[in-house]
Amino acid sequence: MQKIAITSEGPSLDDAVDPRFGRAAGFVIVDPATLETEYRDNGAAQTMPRGAGIQAAETVAGGGAKVLLTGYVGPKAFQALSAAGIAIVQNIESMTVREAVARYKDGRINVASAPNSRGRGR
Repeated sequence: MQKIAITSEGPSLDDAVDPRFGRAAGFVIVDPATLETEYRDNGAAQTMPRGAGIQAAETVAGGGAKVLLTGYVGPKAFQALSAAGIAIVQNIESMTVREAVARYKDGRINVASAPNSRGRGR
C-alpha cells in the first residue's frame, strides 16, 4: 500500500484530523500496512499570507505520500496536489488520524474530482 498523508492537529495517530489543508498544523504520513508514521510540521505555511495550500502540497509530496486525507482543499492546492500525482480525499473531519486511516483501509472514502473550498479560509 502507498503512503497516505492526513492533516493533523498533532504528530500521532490519536490526534484529531485538522479539517484545514493549507493551514493544517501538520501532516501525519502513514504507511497503512504497518501504521508506521512520520510527522511533517506545516508551521511555515500557517504564517504565509498567501500560497499556504501550495506550500502544504509541497510538504505532502516531499513526504512521499500518494493519497491525502483532509477536510477542505482550495482550487490552487487541489491543482498542485493533482499535478504531483496525489489523490485527494476531502470531508474527513471530526475523527482521529487513526480513524481516518481505518476508513481509508476499509475503502469507505471517495477520491475527490474537484476542490470543496474556494480557498483562502474556505
